[in-house]
Amino acid sequence: MTVVDFEKFVEELAEVSGEAIMPFFRTAIAADDKAHGGAFDPVTEADRAAELAMRRLIQRTFPSHGVIGEEFASRDEAAEYVWVLDPIDGTKSFISGFPTWGTLIGLSHRGRPCYGMMNQPFTRERFHGDGEAAFWRGPSRLGKGGEERRKLVVRPCPTLGQATLMTTSPLLIEPELRDKFLRVEEKVRLSRYGGDCYAYCALAAGHVDLVIESGLNAYDIVALIPIVEGAGGVVTTWDGGDAAKGGAIIAAGDRALHEAAVRLLAG
Repeated sequence: MTVVDFEKFVEELAEVSGEAIMPFFRTAIAADDKAHGGAFDPVTEADRAAELAMRRLIQRTFPSHGVIGEEFASRDEAAEYVWVLDPIDGTKSFISGFPTWGTLIGLSHRGRPCYGMMNQPFTRERFHGDGEAAFWRGPSRLGKGGEERRKLVVRPCPTLGQATLMTTSPLLIEPELRDKFLRVEEKVRLSRYGGDCYAYCALAAGHVDLVIESGLNAYDIVALIPIVEGAGGVVTTWDGGDAAKGGAIIAAGDRALHEAAVRLLAG
């Protein structure tokens, strides 16, 4: 099957996960701490319900496919097609009532991310891409009702001095890597914190130039790679390697900017 064959199915996954999540958003939902005494790592009933809904639909429709998710054990990771799911990327934002979280639905073919969607059911926005092209769909910005759809294109920004940088929080970057991040932050025009998965989509839409984070898992990044690359950007590890397994990640809209930032991160 081609990526096009999966697009309609990804829309179904977005629908069922959104239906599971939205009854919990901006309510007095409780959050468990997965870290058990470490840095606060929340998980909610909304996370679990959304991932279960997506897993059930995948199992029923594509029983030979593998699944990697944040909340439950992986299944058939060596399968030709593997779905990589993060039901709520940005659970801290979710439990704080901020709409910068999203559901990440990624598909890998023989280990390589080939399609991804970030669904934000509260703002009714969907960002999706296949590595060759990427698109946004959401409510009309003119406030006249209806829906808009537009192609995503990164903006040119060849130098750090012109760049807007985002990270969810510098405190989430491992202490041994933080000085390297700060080298880049000192050079950019503007840095902003927060955003979670939304920051990568803002980059693909041409509003942000760099996103730098560390400690990511595959389910945090696989869905976002085809979106950023489809918009003309680049996503790698800090040393320029494959980002599909997570780790210390840098996304850039401009390749010259990416090279400049990687030099500082690797220095």
